[in-house]
Amino acid sequence: MIEDGLWKPRKQSKTTYRSWRPRKEYVGELEQFDGSYHYWFEDRYKDTLGNPIEVCLLASIDDATGRITHASFAPHEGVVPVFTFWKEYVEETGKPVSIYLDSFSTYKINHKNAVDNKDLLTQFQRVMQSLNVQLITAHSPEAKGRVERLFGTLQDRLVKEMRLNRVNTPDVGNQFLKDVFLKAFNERFSVVPEKDGNVHRSLSSEEQELLNHSFSIHETRRINLDFTIQFKNQWYQLTEIQPVTVRPLQRVTMETWLDDSIHIMLNNHELNYLLLPERPKKQRIRQPIILTTHTLNWKPPPNHPWRRYAKPQR
Repeated sequence: MIEDGLWKPRKQSKTTYRSWRPRKEYVGELEQFDGSYHYWFEDRYKDTLGNPIEVCLLASIDDATGRITHASFAPHEGVVPVFTFWKEYVEETGKPVSIYLDSFSTYKINHKNAVDNKDLLTQFQRVMQSLNVQLITAHSPEAKGRVERLFGTLQDRLVKEMRLNRVNTPDVGNQFLKDVFLKAFNERFSVVPEKDGNVHRSLSSEEQELLNHSFSIHETRRINLDFTIQFKNQWYQLTEIQPVTVRPLQRVTMETWLDDSIHIMLNNHELNYLLLPERPKKQRIRQPIILTTHTLNWKPPPNHPWRRYAKPQR
């Protein structure tokens, strides 16, 4: 029939070989992380039109024990919810050695021209690189099957538990997870790790001090000649006194913190600024000006080193 053209054989789909991987040996050696969109609150959480709202549950599970290390409800799996999740994680638990996650755009640059450019990092990759946490990208759902199976369990068990406990909103749901559900779930389903010991690393004093700076959205802007900066349809005027020397046309880092506040950074120093009510008028700059740690009309005192080597009078 094939030779006579009466039957066309179907092409067999390519199958990928997958082997079983043993659990990691230590707690904190590998955290599997993902987000699951679901109607977690069923029809008890609705929008203004009365339609049920789909919510994203972010969760991490320890590979060695199967223990849910952290979980929270968020509106989506974007940068801010993920930053909030992991900031709380490292503050409470410490830094894991590695995180296993998928290739979602929040975690990895997926453009074909950026594959071989290691200098291009997502906001999340930048933060984890600064904290010395290794990111491992899974290329299939089966690769991080532990967290995938977890969501299948939670979509059944957690939904029923919240229904029985009359948990109807994400805020109440997060409190329920923290106070009730996670502890009971882990006591029942977690296993003993192969080796004793917790390899989570505590934050250093410097990392704690810079934690808000790290878990913020970084964008680059240029300083105008009048020391103003345009950012997100707002104009920021740098003040005369600054902790570091500032020159026009320099590039600064605009940090948007998790509380939506704006911080302008230059050479690891936070610059002082005023928020302008409108776009400033163009001014003619006759000579270049710099901003320093003192006023521009500042005069050195008589004992200043500059005056010690003054030319002798004839």
